[in-house]
Amino acid sequence: MHTLWEHRYAQRTERMSGSAIRELLKLTEQPDTISFAGGLPAPEIFPVQEFLAATERVLHGENGALALQYSTTDGYRPLREMIARHSLRYGIQVNADNVLITSGSQQALDLLGKIFINRGDRILVEAPTYLGALQAWNAYGAEYVPVPMDENGMNTDELEQALRTGPKFIYVLPNFQNPTGVTLSLERRARLVELAERYGVPIVEDDPYGQLRYEGDHLPSLVNLDAQLQGHCELNYTGNVIYLSTFSKILAPGIRVAWVIAPPNVIHKLVLAKQGTDLQTATLNQMVTFEMARGGFLDRHIQTIREVYSARRDAMLSAMQEHFPHAVHWTKPEGGLFLWGILPEGENARHVLEAALREKVAFVPGAPFYPNGRGENTMRLNFSNMPIVKIHDGIARLGQVLQRELGEVELEEVIA
Repeated sequence: MHTLWEHRYAQRTERMSGSAIRELLKLTEQPDTISFAGGLPAPEIFPVQEFLAATERVLHGENGALALQYSTTDGYRPLREMIARHSLRYGIQVNADNVLITSGSQQALDLLGKIFINRGDRILVEAPTYLGALQAWNAYGAEYVPVPMDENGMNTDELEQALRTGPKFIYVLPNFQNPTGVTLSLERRARLVELAERYGVPIVEDDPYGQLRYEGDHLPSLVNLDAQLQGHCELNYTGNVIYLSTFSKILAPGIRVAWVIAPPNVIHKLVLAKQGTDLQTATLNQMVTFEMARGGFLDRHIQTIREVYSARRDAMLSAMQEHFPHAVHWTKPEGGLFLWGILPEGENARHVLEAALREKVAFVPGAPFYPNGRGENTMRLNFSNMPIVKIHDGIARLGQVLQRELGEVELEEVIA
């Protein structure tokens, strides 16, 4: 008798859905397609030779066998200590006991869902927000309280009303947000931290792009502002913010090494959840990451990334200015990997994508980034993965598509 699998799945699987981005990437695997769809770093600047040398040093060293053995769930202690020291540069007062190593930030999001979210719990999010977080938490039955954004990030004037709905926590990407590329202003950061403290609602600060700033001044993290608000100055953070970051954007995504900074009691719960997931993040990956990150190489490599991505961002902005219709608007990010396009009201970015794919160019429609609908006239564009010559070519192709698709809108504006 054949198993009727559809009757065996847990109820939580009903809320699982495929990533619109991952599905789209399948359509863009043809070598002649210029894709602005993924959030992919530039592979040509991956430090392959440095990884090779670091791996040899780890395996040939006295701890070579240790790199191939099981290890503790909370992570390789020298790496955790290094992350704590590095965090001090940005005013984040923590020690190794505040740090958990995870298998990418996506695992961290899933673990947070596992320890915090009951079915029906509300999560306060930016609108739009990171699609991967929605995927992680949908399976746990989360509901969402979206707060709109503008060029300065989450609109904190609407935050207090949203907090009165009783969310379990606030999720925010303050630096060069995915998908919009927008940065939360200093004034709004302070207001967010203040209101979260007043209402007793914790913040999950997701910061994968914070070190990829191409212009402007560094802004203090939410975890730093929270510590200041509470007068906390010891190297043992016990505040209101859980901070996430990753080596995916500053070394390579394939190593799957990221970290969580949180109060020790939260770290303990996350460790218990992680033990039931994968026992530990790969020991070899952690030790090689530590070897790569020490000695000043990582700082030099981040500077290289900034130079390359800044030039690509500028190329995309310039090409959009040249080729896009006047009716289309877009963000101008100070860092990160993405910018956000806004079509006239009533237009559908999915229809534009269908036409764009016929011209061998791709982007991500913006609607999936909105947890409760909206955003049909928006699109996300990645500028980090394509070389400048392809950025110029791809934006020119996309501009022609937009000119055709929005031609009537342009004509109406001229007549008006």
